[in-house]
Amino acid sequence: MAKATKKQALGRGLSALLKDPENDINSADDKNADKVVGNIIELDLDLIEVNPFQPRSHFNEEALVELSTSIKELGVIQPITVRKLEFNKYQLVSGERRFRASKLLGLETIPAYIRIANDQESLEMALVENIQRQDLDPIEIALSYQRLIDEIQLTQEKMSERVGKKRSTITNYLRLLKLDPIIQTGIRDGFVSMGHGRALINVEKKSDQIDLYEKIVANNLSVRETEKAVKEHQEGGKSAKPTAKKTTKSPDFVKEGSAKIEKHLATKVAVTATEKGKGKITISFTSAEDFDRLKKLITGA
Repeated sequence: MAKATKKQALGRGLSALLKDPENDINSADDKNADKVVGNIIELDLDLIEVNPFQPRSHFNEEALVELSTSIKELGVIQPITVRKLEFNKYQLVSGERRFRASKLLGLETIPAYIRIANDQESLEMALVENIQRQDLDPIEIALSYQRLIDEIQLTQEKMSERVGKKRSTITNYLRLLKLDPIIQTGIRDGFVSMGHGRALINVEKKSDQIDLYEKIVANNLSVRETEKAVKEHQEGGKSAKPTAKKTTKSPDFVKEGSAKIEKHLATKVAVTATEKGKGKITISFTSAEDFDRLKKLITGA
């Protein structure tokens, strides 16, 4: 405990050094820069601004509350990283969840590593550190990789070295951005996995991707079942003839009836029936909210 207290006191001493306008540190060559850069400093939260390059676009409020409770009990175990902009002004490079949770808790200071970097270096640090340490969803990771390519001009080979990932892994993430935006949203919201997305990438037409995506969600298909559905779609005419022999023609009442059901429920409905009138109805829904809507329409409650 004495060791931790000593470290905290040192951080506060360095913080006081940064507040001295006569010793303002703006580069690694400035006086006392070696005492500040790379060291842990107790930094006022009010002096820190959020990084505009942050790839994470959504912060779960419940998770932030849980993190703030942990910080209240144990403190901020892993310091955030900031870069110095000007005198008494800093910008987050990584650690926004810890920053937000500390503000939520009402803390005045937070332990921080000080970095001196230009905008491009800051962007690269933010993207690389978030890819490595944060629980970004697959689409956010893909977008981060794409920004490293577009804005830092990193090749996939160089990126592989920076983030410690195989080039093939990076390629697999980047390919997700070829999916229709609706499917990308489905991956971000957890309706389908990255494995489902990788299977759907092999479908060229976006409209066909959406049709298969709706089938996956409606029938809760596994990744393997999705791969099989994609293969059957790609084979197209090859599997159409043998399938037609096995298919029993539905009674006339099914076509008219299913159209009315679809109109009433405002969703896709699949109806299969034998000539004797025996069959089943499959109703598609796209979310928990959509399921609740359909339940109320069907049950009236």
